Amino acid sequence: MNLKNKYISIIGAGESGVGAALLAKKMGAEVFVSDFNLIKDQFRKELEDNDISYEENGHTLDKIGKADLIIKSPGIPNNTPVIKFIKESKITVLSEIEFASRFSSAKTICITGSNGKTTTTMLVYHILKSAGYSVGFGGNIGKSFARQLASSDYEYYVLELSSFQLDDLKDFRADISVLLNITPDHLDRYENDMNLYVNSKMKIINNQTEKDWFIYNADDFRITSALKKKSTHMNLATFSLLKKQEVGGYLNKEQIIINIKNQFTMSIHDLALKGKHNTQNSLAAGIAARIVEIRKDIVRQSLEDFVNVEHRLEFVAKINGVEFINDSKATNINSTWFALESMEKPTVWIVGGVDKGNDYDELMTLVDEKVKAIICLGENNEKIKEAFQSKVETLVEARSAVEAVAYAYRLARKNESVLLSPACASFDLFESYEDRGNQFKQAVRML
Repeated sequence: MNLKNKYISIIGAGESGVGAALLAKKMGAEVFVSDFNLIKDQFRKELEDNDISYEENGHTLDKIGKADLIIKSPGIPNNTPVIKFIKESKITVLSEIEFASRFSSAKTICITGSNGKTTTTMLVYHILKSAGYSVGFGGNIGKSFARQLASSDYEYYVLELSSFQLDDLKDFRADISVLLNITPDHLDRYENDMNLYVNSKMKIINNQTEKDWFIYNADDFRITSALKKKSTHMNLATFSLLKKQEVGGYLNKEQIIINIKNQFTMSIHDLALKGKHNTQNSLAAGIAARIVEIRKDIVRQSLEDFVNVEHRLEFVAKINGVEFINDSKATNINSTWFALESMEKPTVWIVGGVDKGNDYDELMTLVDEKVKAIICLGENNEKIKEAFQSKVETLVEARSAVEAVAYAYRLARKNESVLLSPACASFDLFESYEDRGNQFKQAVRML
């Protein structure tokens, strides 16, 4: 792709937008970045330091419309006025992932799913890194794909792809794609139509050829049903907790077994990541690693010594016998279901935030079994209160992480747990799920 003397408009000045701007500038383009909101200081400074033209707090359509190519950040819905204007202008629009891929010779391992994609992305990255590969990670986490390519390229990229990123892909092709699960999430972005969301996730396999691999969850009926409607040319590898898989991996009593190249077995008790959902993540990562032909001893060691990502079932502290666990990254029901399922002690559960169309009925059985008290951490807690008021003896509301932790410490006893697993987005009281998790951890450390 030759960008010499081309005019590129970039919509959105977050990590992906600024990363794309840096790459486009490096490739000789004239770049204009436009953000409807205020640009964060760190990104504004980068644009200024690299002499990249930008605007904030609104879009100047005339300037955007001069572009030869437009790069759209994934967080911007297609029904916004600026995107409607761009479509009417018939200017080519690329996602940051698609744009970046045109300047990379690396092989890609792309991971999506409603839950577990960050953990699995980091686990695959950890295995490849341990095997000595030149490897980067990015996409929906860390530094953007484009930002990394603006300074260097790798042999492999492990990319976490959200449904929003998948929506904007056209010709991009993954060498290995991984689909962990599909459960209701972001339905407000998909007209509350589960089929639209499923179709978005299935785009992970678009453009794959007979040279490529698709790894998917054989226990997920939404994936298996959708796959039957697809014409597939790639190699298929499955993972399951329920039944033997001929090509892929599965759980057999207390062993994971991976049948790629030749058989690999490992006790689940040796896995760094605990819980059923993490067994699935470990299987998916192990299958990807064996497809890349990483030695079994390296795969085994990597699955044993992996340290999980921040804000995902992260142990914070044990104070007077009470364990505090930060699962702030759980922004949907299914993710919180997995967190509650892994709790082995009576639990004070901190939940709440911006509801994305949650159906709390899915959590009722686990709340009955595991939860002794609930703390609602959000601006509007009525839906949570209505769902769980009769399920626990104590349900209180908090408007800050400090207040929530103080309540939790009073309610929990020795040999019990406090779990922050909100099942909701964070934007009512916090900047992001990271901010929410960090404030929770800071409040715990102040006890």
